[in-house]
Amino acid sequence: MKIFTILFTFFYAATVQLFAADHSKSLPVESDYYPITTIPLPEGEVIEVSGIEILPGNKVAVASRRGDIFVGEGVWENEPSPSWTLYARGLHETLGLSWRNGWLYATQRPEVTRMKDRDGDGRADVFETVADDWGINGNYHEYAFGTRHDKNGDIWVILCLTGSGGADDKSPFRGWCMRVTEEGECIPTGYGIRSPGGIGFNHLGDVFYCDNQGLWNGSSSLKHLKPGGFQGNPTGNKYFELTDALGPKPPEPVSGSRIEIERKKLPDLVPPPVVLPHGKVGNSPAGIECDETGGKFGPFANQLFVSEQTHSKVHRVFLEKVNGFYQGAVFPFLEGFGSGNIVARFAPDGTMFTGGTNRGWGSRGKSPFSFQRVNWTGKVPFEVHEMHVKPDGFELTFTQEADIKTLADISSYTMETYTYIYQKGYGSPEVDGTVPVIAQATPGKNGKSVRLQVEGMVKGHVHELKMPGIRRKDSEQPLLHEVAYYTLNEIPKK
Repeated sequence: MKIFTILFTFFYAATVQLFAADHSKSLPVESDYYPITTIPLPEGEVIEVSGIEILPGNKVAVASRRGDIFVGEGVWENEPSPSWTLYARGLHETLGLSWRNGWLYATQRPEVTRMKDRDGDGRADVFETVADDWGINGNYHEYAFGTRHDKNGDIWVILCLTGSGGADDKSPFRGWCMRVTEEGECIPTGYGIRSPGGIGFNHLGDVFYCDNQGLWNGSSSLKHLKPGGFQGNPTGNKYFELTDALGPKPPEPVSGSRIEIERKKLPDLVPPPVVLPHGKVGNSPAGIECDETGGKFGPFANQLFVSEQTHSKVHRVFLEKVNGFYQGAVFPFLEGFGSGNIVARFAPDGTMFTGGTNRGWGSRGKSPFSFQRVNWTGKVPFEVHEMHVKPDGFELTFTQEADIKTLADISSYTMETYTYIYQKGYGSPEVDGTVPVIAQATPGKNGKSVRLQVEGMVKGHVHELKMPGIRRKDSEQPLLHEVAYYTLNEIPKK
């Protein structure tokens, strides 16, 4: 009898493990929807990809942190074997490319430059300085990230503080945003930046950038570059003495406070639309790219995709405007890139090109640099599509129909909130934590939405929502990603 019990226990355990293994194998994974393809770079070259631009004639320009720009053809093939042409060499850490009216514009550390291949041999032979009204002194951390041209023809440039924490007299306007016009005018547009990792537009043309955890930044965040806005770090405020473009020098925040408290005292302070919880979402957010492909990349039209350098990922961000301020949620999207992602760029056909490096910071992707692409397979993943705040909670929409019973079951969800200390010291732990009560879950009639009545929402906090119990309609399939992080700056009026 004892032997029978032992054998039964052994076979039962083995069967459970086998079933669990088979079940896990049957669950969808990210690559079922968005596979990653590596694109070979020129042999013998070190190209730490820091800028990508789509050129006429199915060509792609790729910039390197080391100052080179190559142009590739054949990057869209199923098994790409592209040909590469050296377009320019000797620039200073290009962190932004834009094609306009036959010129390739590059934001490099000391200036915005435009270049042209006048004789048609594939290599630029005309180089012109468009603007260089900021300073550099050789410090490794004086990065300058630039956008493509906006609807007015301007390039927005964000300038890292010296050493990521200082404002040197020899390097004016560190920690500022400068707007460069086509005529070469350089207009101070915003201040309070610490250590940016990338910059881009949403579908409405508003400008956002990613700032990294550090001084006056408890966690990394996606921030809105509202003209005249203060982004939170007062170190560069000393440069108000160099310009009257933004008025008089403002008062400074109190160290050890909270963003929600200080924004009531400082009218220019723009709360981060989306905090990217340090360690949970990533450690070094970088480039920002908006899906304006009209559905060619899947169901996430007009949402933002944020590169993550340390974790070698791309995140997805949904934004909404409440009481005049941007806020929203960040969701996991895709991991497993070859190096530390710095930049992403959509092509008109819906291809997302990505690139990165692991020099200086390290990354989960072990390649020293990479150039890759992501294409949608046409299959729709089961995901939270959007997360909207309501006066008494949140409304979730889904990319596919969910099982009504699991949507209505409040045990399908858990929520916690927290914020960060707003201080001149480096970073912050999660503080002021609370556990709101999800009192009711009301599914929409079509199973593609649910209203969550939440008791205890907290302004200024990240609301971390987990949804392990939700299942797709007529299936045991869970959400591909079951967590969302919503930054609650404003609660709409009833």
